[in-house]
Amino acid sequence: MTESEERRDVFKLSRDWLSVQEVVDTVSGSSCGAISMFIGTTREDELGGRKVIGLDYEAYELMAQSEFSKLCDDIRERWPTVTHVCVHHRLGWVKVGEASVAMAISSPHRHDGQQAIRHCIERLKASLPIWKKEVYDTQEESWKENAECPWALQNKVPPVTSSRENV
Repeated sequence: MTESEERRDVFKLSRDWLSVQEVVDTVSGSSCGAISMFIGTTREDELGGRKVIGLDYEAYELMAQSEFSKLCDDIRERWPTVTHVCVHHRLGWVKVGEASVAMAISSPHRHDGQQAIRHCIERLKASLPIWKKEVYDTQEESWKENAECPWALQNKVPPVTSSRENV
């Protein structure tokens, strides 16, 4: 990293479409020879005869920002060459095929960035207070826990299911 280039950590929660180019531009820099990306999209899935038509995301925004800062510190401790980190996550309704999360990490060489991006999505799903509700073609909906969450690993929180009146 050049002396004129300071590290950037950018976290954005938005109800708007995610711009992959904006995420890439945020982590670009003169000392960055590699940009590693992850884009998570809402997928059509069938569960118990019901088809997922979209996800509805909510977040505790102030806490999410704080946890993101901790995540960036952890990434830089593990991979000191990481230059910039950017994560944009959707809130609200995200239909099948649309991006729910777009993240990029830059580094001088690809190896650290590739490892860091995998760590970033796994830790984001485990520790940031962002929740998703699956919405089905039957108008039912169900809050889903990420497999990476500590309580999911302990199998202590049962899924909550309700009916959805308006899609």
